[in-house]
Amino acid sequence: MITDDQALQGRAAILDAVGHHPFARHALGPAMPATGYRRDGAVLWLVPPEHGPAGAAIGPAGPALDLCVALADSGRLRPGQRLHLPRHDRGLLTDRLAVADHNDWDFHWTDAPPPVRPDEQPVVRLGDADRPALEALVDEAFPDSTSRPGDPRVVDWYGIRTGGRLVACGADRSQGELGFVAGLTVAPDQRGRGLGASLTAGMTRALLARHDTVALGVYTHNVGAARLYRRLGFTSTLALSSIRLA
Repeated sequence: MITDDQALQGRAAILDAVGHHPFARHALGPAMPATGYRRDGAVLWLVPPEHGPAGAAIGPAGPALDLCVALADSGRLRPGQRLHLPRHDRGLLTDRLAVADHNDWDFHWTDAPPPVRPDEQPVVRLGDADRPALEALVDEAFPDSTSRPGDPRVVDWYGIRTGGRLVACGADRSQGELGFVAGLTVAPDQRGRGLGASLTAGMTRALLARHDTVALGVYTHNVGAARLYRRLGFTSTLALSSIRLA
């Protein structure tokens, strides 16, 4: 059960409740309507379906999951909706809430540009003329990417060319006050040459020119990528689990 005195109305109230955490600043765009709920140190917020995942939470996992169960029981969370929650064992919701998917990932962020590497390759902003090459690269190297050409969440695409060929690309999915790097992709025959590091570093510097903080997400099983991001300065981390209600 959720009482009215636990509710937080609007983005400003939610950000105040979580200390303006970078994850909340990114998830909640400036004009995004949202309603938050708090319980025992956890804050969970919901947004309209046209804004992506149904919501997210910050704080202790136990109270955040209790809020999920209460919101589902009240009909404010519905089957098929997705949420980003504090990291938890998938068994904690057994017999309480039916979950179809459960994925663990980390939200990393930095407010400092990475050092320039001696072998760093130049990163350029891509334009409309690059769309065919961009689509071909993503289809070949990262067909399961959630960031694709034509995605309205993408502000810009960046890339690296070798001999006129597009060999690496990444999506700028900045929202609100935070820059966000997503969909980092390197052609299979070009991997192991440091292009992923060059792309991430170049994009981070470009986004820090417009935002005070830049963030990215990585699945916990992608150990190599996480190690690379830490080397580039993404040392602040929030551990999350994403679920989809069955």
